Amino acid sequence: MSVTTGASTGSPMRRRDFRLLLAGAAAGQLGAQVTLVALPLVAILELDASAFQVGLLTAAETAAFLLVGLPAGALTDRLRKRPLMIRADLVRAVAMGSIPAAAVADALTMAQLYVVALVTGVATVFFDVAHQSYLPQIVPREELMAGNGALETVRSTAQVAGPGAGGGLVQLVGAHLAVLADALGYVLSALVLLRIRQPEEPPRTPPGASLRKDIGEGIRFVTGHPLLRVIALTTGLANLCMAVLMATQTVHLVRVVGLEPGALGLVLSASAVGGLLGALCSGRLAARWGQARLILWSVLLSGPFAVLWPLSGHGTLGAVLFATGSAGSSFGAVVYNIAQVSFRQGLCPPRLLGRMNATLRFLMWGTLPLGALLGGALAQSFGPRTALACCAAGFLAVPLPLLFSPLRRMRDLPGPEASQEDTATEDDGQPAATPSR
Repeated sequence: MSVTTGASTGSPMRRRDFRLLLAGAAAGQLGAQVTLVALPLVAILELDASAFQVGLLTAAETAAFLLVGLPAGALTDRLRKRPLMIRADLVRAVAMGSIPAAAVADALTMAQLYVVALVTGVATVFFDVAHQSYLPQIVPREELMAGNGALETVRSTAQVAGPGAGGGLVQLVGAHLAVLADALGYVLSALVLLRIRQPEEPPRTPPGASLRKDIGEGIRFVTGHPLLRVIALTTGLANLCMAVLMATQTVHLVRVVGLEPGALGLVLSASAVGGLLGALCSGRLAARWGQARLILWSVLLSGPFAVLWPLSGHGTLGAVLFATGSAGSSFGAVVYNIAQVSFRQGLCPPRLLGRMNATLRFLMWGTLPLGALLGGALAQSFGPRTALACCAAGFLAVPLPLLFSPLRRMRDLPGPEASQEDTATEDDGQPAATPSR
């Protein structure tokens, strides 16, 4: 049986179209990270939102993964990916641009923020599913690990620079005007994607195909593979906890730690340094440890850092504790994501990529709105520190599905030609894929 080693045999950076895809990702991600700071501050500082309303806003941003996650995959497999991503970028730009326009007209309300968050979330679902399905069309399978590593490096760099810039913009021009950076980022992303030359044939829809059948085929592919099942369960639990954090952290940092917008942005930027380091070293770690080990150990070793969040109190020490906890957690999350996304892309047949990615997004990201509502409710009823304590307890439980799966005894992951049964446990209780040494 062939296995994925996690090491790339070439660099995707020599490919012009991949460099453009990377540049588009940089523009969109930088703007989105500015909004990560600015949008909740619009609600908190300009509309005096409660902790639960901030949680509801976070839930609205991610509700689309539950509402349209599955049909988005089936529709994406029927459409060309690049035009779909461009349209999604333009929809997001218009939606985010409506916030400063309404604020200048003194007509901004929480209801509008909820609608903008929901519309942007729907467009993001289609963009992300198409983006993950488009990468294997630009780079060969042996370069997917390096390609995903480069994309995560861009994402992590944006997470370092964006929140700091966002906090500074909020302090300089106000939260509602800072959101313009996100709209401009999406416009730039669309313009860069327009320059990609990779020919893309329209996908062929077989006779008798229906949206329901297509969705069912994607679900069967994911649920029928034991490693994809455990990855979905692990990531879904992690995202549930992450949503509690996202719904709570701005309220905690402003009202408990006592940070001004600029300092809040710097704390979130410092937190993202761990993710950047994870993106830069994930390829070397996969080559040395093996992709399967990397998936397990990345969440096992990074989970305890979450305990630092509820320990962060008022002042500088609290800010340092929060940033350290986030940096350690981000390192593990990015390494984990690069390894598991590369495995999924290499395993799945091209015609099923959209549905596979959408099914997993539905299962893994569908927990985000639930976690956001939970975080907002906990913060409203018991305070943000209690919500963060529950979040930390959840992160400590994230590795459990992996520890009770065949993956715990593997070093590497099976390639696309391996049957699903090959990844299951044999009669003697040992996994058929390469065992740990």
